Amino acid sequence: MRLDPYLLRKDFPMYSKHDSSFEGKPLVYLDNCATSFKPQCVIDACNHYYEDITANTRRGDYSLAHQADKAYDEARATVAKFLNAKDSKEIVFTSGDTFGMNMAAYGLLPLLKEGDEILLSPSEHASNVLPWFEVAKLSKAKITYVELDEENRITLENYQKALTSKTKIVSLASVGNVLGYAIDVKKFVSLAHEVGALYIDDAAQSVAHKKSDVQDSDVDILVFSGHKMLGPTGIGTLYGKMSVLEKMKPLFYGGEMNARFKRDGYLTLDDIPERFEAGTQNVAGALGLAKACEYLSSIGFDAIEEHEAMLRKRAIEGLKKNGNAIIYNENSDTGIVTFNIKDVFAQDVATYLSSKGVFVRSGQHCAKILPEYLKTQGTVRASFYIYNTIEDVDTFIAACATAEDFLDAFFS
Repeated sequence: MRLDPYLLRKDFPMYSKHDSSFEGKPLVYLDNCATSFKPQCVIDACNHYYEDITANTRRGDYSLAHQADKAYDEARATVAKFLNAKDSKEIVFTSGDTFGMNMAAYGLLPLLKEGDEILLSPSEHASNVLPWFEVAKLSKAKITYVELDEENRITLENYQKALTSKTKIVSLASVGNVLGYAIDVKKFVSLAHEVGALYIDDAAQSVAHKKSDVQDSDVDILVFSGHKMLGPTGIGTLYGKMSVLEKMKPLFYGGEMNARFKRDGYLTLDDIPERFEAGTQNVAGALGLAKACEYLSSIGFDAIEEHEAMLRKRAIEGLKKNGNAIIYNENSDTGIVTFNIKDVFAQDVATYLSSKGVFVRSGQHCAKILPEYLKTQGTVRASFYIYNTIEDVDTFIAACATAEDFLDAFFS
């Protein structure tokens, strides 16, 4: 069954309230890798907490608090189902992907020692690089990289070369945020486990676009943000196998993550996942995230992938026909198109496109090692999603055709 973006747009206030336009121009939002629009059902789920069941969770012995507890637990179960986790206790709510990656890195610090290797790639987002830099310094472990091929992909061959008996942690994005290349997570996990390494899937750019099944892939940890997959900002998830979570040290300490503590420093931790959720949690965000999971599941990921592939193909063909673009990922596996307009600075292109009502991302996209491979300091990224239409793509192509006239954006 094909996805109908025109029908879906009725669910999104950003379209209905702006009547598909913004500041008098067509609303062509193509920065979905950065964050996505939110359907009304997600907004309603967040408001349900604020309007109907506001109470702190896991603290109150009264009926209103019980309703908040129940809703929060149900949200955790919904996310577990979305990922096909064995148990909802394997789901830890975070504030987003960056928080989750730091939780994973610092949580696994006690398992690392001098000489151990942490395997990354040059195409990783800062959230999947900088925490490991710090953990490597503290543990005296070594950061190693999977080399990219001529298309700047992570290939199975190069991955196998990078794995060694000293590799203890592999942490890679299942879909790259700049070029949109996907890796065979299940195969990569299997090879990591053969050398005794834990595998962490940075799924920030995949959960919104591809089916995630943690039991099938056998990942040890998977991390993602809610706001990139139609959910609210300020909420995310760290999935971990129970055997891995039991070995992890909490990143934060405080209320409700402990079972008992005494004045002499004695401390016992609460059960999993509560030991990783210190302090008052983003209950409204959790409810919204759960509703986003249900919304995406109702559409179906086969339909989502087919729709994005169609839009990407049309955009690539249009840019090539324009003849003024350098395309860095013509064979991308997802709805990400990364390019430059010849002889025009990336940020100037983005500003010019904005003047036409086309909103894209420009710069290094928080992947600051990758420019060494792309041989350019910045790129323009258009990223498509379920509510983008053929008209969006055609408006984007038409705007790019005259992007050399970027100075018009500053003086018009």
